[in-house]
Amino acid sequence: MKAKIYVTLKKGVLDPQGRAVMGALKSMDFNEVKDVRVGKYMELELSGASKEEEEKRLREMCEKLLANTVENYRIEIE
Repeated sequence: MKAKIYVTLKKGVLDPQGRAVMGALKSMDFNEVKDVRVGKYMELELSGASKEEEEKRLREMCEKLLANTVENYRIEIE
C-alpha cells in the first residue's frame, strides 16, 4: 500500500520560505502571485495491515515525527 502525506504550515504561521519564493517570482515579473506557502510532500510504501490500521499508524507517524505543532497534514492512501 502506498501513502502520500502533505504537510503545510497552519494559517497564521509565518512562512519565510514562502516569502522568499514569492519575492523571487515577483523579481521575475510574475506579479500575479499574491501569496506562496511552502510545504512538504512524502510518499511512504506500507506493508501489512488494513487501510484503517495503516491510516491510524500514519497519523501516529505524523503526530510524532513528520509534522510539528505549527503544521497541518493530509494523508492519502492508495
